[in-house]
Amino acid sequence: MRDVAVIGLGYTGLPLAREAAETGLSVAGYDVNDRVVAGINVGRSHVDDVSDDEVRAMLAAGFTASQDPSVLGTAHVVVICVPTPLHSDGTPDLALVRRAAGTLARYVGRGMLVVLESTTYPGTTDEVVCPLLERATGLTAGVDFNLAFSPERIDPGNKGFGLRNTPKVVGGLTPGCAQAAAAFYGKVCDRVVVAKGTREAEMAKLLENTYRNVNIALVNELAMIAHELDVDLWDAIACAATKPFGFQSFRPGPGVGGHCIPVDPNYLIHQARAAGCAVRLVELAQEINGAMPEYVVRRASDVLGGAGRGLEGATVLLAGVAYKADVSDVRETPARSIVRHLRAESAQVVYHDPYVDRFAVDGVLVRRVADAVSAARAADLTIVLQDHTAFDLDAVVTASPLTLDARGCTRSGAELL
Repeated sequence: MRDVAVIGLGYTGLPLAREAAETGLSVAGYDVNDRVVAGINVGRSHVDDVSDDEVRAMLAAGFTASQDPSVLGTAHVVVICVPTPLHSDGTPDLALVRRAAGTLARYVGRGMLVVLESTTYPGTTDEVVCPLLERATGLTAGVDFNLAFSPERIDPGNKGFGLRNTPKVVGGLTPGCAQAAAAFYGKVCDRVVVAKGTREAEMAKLLENTYRNVNIALVNELAMIAHELDVDLWDAIACAATKPFGFQSFRPGPGVGGHCIPVDPNYLIHQARAAGCAVRLVELAQEINGAMPEYVVRRASDVLGGAGRGLEGATVLLAGVAYKADVSDVRETPARSIVRHLRAESAQVVYHDPYVDRFAVDGVLVRRVADAVSAARAADLTIVLQDHTAFDLDAVVTASPLTLDARGCTRSGAELL
């Protein structure tokens, strides 16, 4: 028997498997993606926060990745780490959670601990996962097997905080379930925080990212106002941040990206509506942040207009298309929407990103340029969308005839958002 099996070996599951293996636990991974499984089994990582060397160390410690779900039946603990995206209408898509639970149900035995880590709305663990497992097995959660929810807190690219030193929230279906989950995570995390139940743990995750989404929307809206008032908002934020209490800095940008911040609030909105309630502030924040890519293109048009030309036929260089600095992740990146708006204005779009080798929008590749400085010199306008540490932004701004800085990360010579 193995100690733990992880369903879904992506940005959440692979770091968890690595940490468990490093502590000496016997670990297996299950994923339906043949490319992911094959890559891991030859020592190749597809996740920024897990290196190839770390994958090879996992394999040496006995870890295996498999497309055979029977591996789940060999574990005392099974953790579900599958994506929870949105449908095209913005509502939660739990298909992968249901699929994972349905697959796992064939192998759930007495005494097993099942943990859902996939971000979702309050009630998913007890109203969706629990019935699926109980109906298929004839067992009772909280009596025959343990069931819990523990929100992932992975921050891609964060060198200071990882799985080990980030407090782990767990919520059990019963106190016994919570105790079992806390005992497991206590082996891989320095601190475990036990929530009242699964719903509180589920809400905690939505609260964390909705808080960020709302505050980002605030400074994004202020950025639009500040431009009209001829105020350097970045300087104002720096001044406000000197207050030692009652203020936390958030910075404007071209929009929000990644799996969490632009997606998680929709899970809260959906469940609130289902309960006959409204979360108006959250809905407005989604609207503001979702409109930022269009605003960036509007400002790009203004900058070009000040030089006597328009976007039509202009060559625009996007410096950085990943959603976050120093990662290759392009999930929900605002750069995608910006490309759409630029194309709609008949601009010629190219990009430079040292972490992203291929970037397509609506099935059409955006041309990648190898040298940012040369590309900036040849472009009519450079838009700084990301502040990768690998960028020499001073050189890019100096070379570019015009620069729009959507991150407030350049020193001088660029128009701020």
